[in-house]
Amino acid sequence: MTLLYKKVNYKILFQCIFIILVVTEMTPSLFAGPITFNTALPVTEGVGIFRIQSIYNQSTRDPSPQDRELNVLAFPIVGVYGLTRDLAVFGIIPILDKKLDVNTSTGRETRGDEGLGDITFIGRYTAWERNWPGQTVRMAPFIGIEMPTGEDDKKDSLGRLPQPLQLGSGSWDPSLGVVATWATLWMEIDTSASYKFNTEANNFSFGDVAQLDLSYQHRVWPRMLDMGVPAFVYGVLESNLIWQDQNEVSRMEDKDSGGITWFLAPGIQFVAKRLVVEATVQFPVLQDLNGDALKNDFTGILSLRVNF
Repeated sequence: MTLLYKKVNYKILFQCIFIILVVTEMTPSLFAGPITFNTALPVTEGVGIFRIQSIYNQSTRDPSPQDRELNVLAFPIVGVYGLTRDLAVFGIIPILDKKLDVNTSTGRETRGDEGLGDITFIGRYTAWERNWPGQTVRMAPFIGIEMPTGEDDKKDSLGRLPQPLQLGSGSWDPSLGVVATWATLWMEIDTSASYKFNTEANNFSFGDVAQLDLSYQHRVWPRMLDMGVPAFVYGVLESNLIWQDQNEVSRMEDKDSGGITWFLAPGIQFVAKRLVVEATVQFPVLQDLNGDALKNDFTGILSLRVNF
């Protein structure tokens, strides 16, 4: 289930910049890239990209008597490096702040933790491309591994935190997928399909996750290209269709977990030669979840990318 943070830690909030869950990169001056997932655009050999991300997730629509209010404030720090013309590697270090407000037998309680989450490494290879003046089409498969670097045995006065409130899963979780991009000087279309295999740790396993993403970016300023234009502004609309299998506790399915969620995310991007600032809000237009699984309200996203 998605965890969300109601009482926002504003100190952390103003130190970092809002964003979701996924890595992008750009080529100088020309292309924007999706906000909520990866792109197939190249990373030049020997060139690095630094990205600071932030995501605020809120969920308060609880069908159970517990009246749960769950929130997560996440700050993934992302580094990308072009090993060769076609091969790029990604490292994602998430800083998390999770909180759950819930009714208990002793009254209203707040549970949660904050700190380092599970670190992810991804390798992406450009397997196919076609280039014309002012545009490119590319396809790139990728493979990743999420390592159990986050704390996964945190306890409070009520006992051990539920696994979704832990900072880490305690498990090694591989993922794979493919991303395709068609980019021109005035627009870009990206699509991605991915699957994450969540394995067992602490007698618990999160359900596997399959995701299908689509992004359209359109240059809204300037209307005409000019050699003296220092930056561009893009309007963005993205779609994220996510299916998650049910969690398992001691190899028994949790009937109140998993399901299908479809997000639509309008956004905006400011794209300069070596800098991208972007923002979006994901709104759930469909949530077909199992049992009393908590539904997402919205996700606020902001990101800063720097090429070096």
